[in-house]
Amino acid sequence: MSQIAHVTVLGAGVLGTQIAYQTAYRGFDVTVYDIGDEALTAGRKRLDALVAAYRAEVEGATEASTQAALDRLTMTTDLAQAAGNADLIIEAVPERLDIKRETYEKLAALAPERTIFATNSSTLLPSDIKDFTGRPDRFLALHFANQIWKFNTAEVMGTADTSPAVFDTVVEFAREIGMVPIPVLKERPGYVLNSLLVPFLNAALDLAAGGYAQPQDVDNVWRIATGAPMGPFQIYDVVGLGTAYNILASGDEHSQRLAAWLKEHYIDRGRLGVGAGGGFYDDPQA
Repeated sequence: MSQIAHVTVLGAGVLGTQIAYQTAYRGFDVTVYDIGDEALTAGRKRLDALVAAYRAEVEGATEASTQAALDRLTMTTDLAQAAGNADLIIEAVPERLDIKRETYEKLAALAPERTIFATNSSTLLPSDIKDFTGRPDRFLALHFANQIWKFNTAEVMGTADTSPAVFDTVVEFAREIGMVPIPVLKERPGYVLNSLLVPFLNAALDLAAGGYAQPQDVDNVWRIATGAPMGPFQIYDVVGLGTAYNILASGDEHSQRLAAWLKEHYIDRGRLGVGAGGGFYDDPQA
């Protein structure tokens, strides 16, 4: 057993709510924190949608078990309350280094000494953050794939300072919440999954932004030629265009040009992905 009982998730966005609900579904007490009531209201809607998804898609899920998971969830805008009794804090705030560093500086003063900190960052190295945590030996990365009830990998990646016992505890915790732990043996931006996925998605975006092909046609050729269930622009819509924009905007000059195109043609028009006004495709949840 991991000896983790109380879990806090920072960020009520798409993946933050998935992490929180999956953890609660597996029997843990979970607190979800975000910076304002509007963010929590959106998070509650995402949790309600997850209840329906679990009942439809998770083997053995019942009305009772999915409601019990909701009952184990608490939502708050009070960071001190969220951190005060946590054994593990999983951070899923926006993919910007300055926001993450500022968040950990606040957490360092609020969380008990025993608390393990884990970042769900998609691309940033934990070593870029560790000096802001106040506990580099109890800090690492724990990265989930989107739709974690179906695509249940959990990549665990520490720094040179991460305690081996902490690493093993988080691997065991991932297993306890129904994930398949993937230990990443040394630091690499993007871990395993995004080292493969991000270049693929960027290549697709380059085709559309460069005027070579329409997004739907890029998706069609990928699905037809490979048998894949989804094309890259369908994946973008699921991941969320805001997440993609944040990653691209912090990249090299070419990545920033792609970010600007994405912002002008989609984000500024309120098209942020599934559950948020549609993205490259109209939103089936609208």
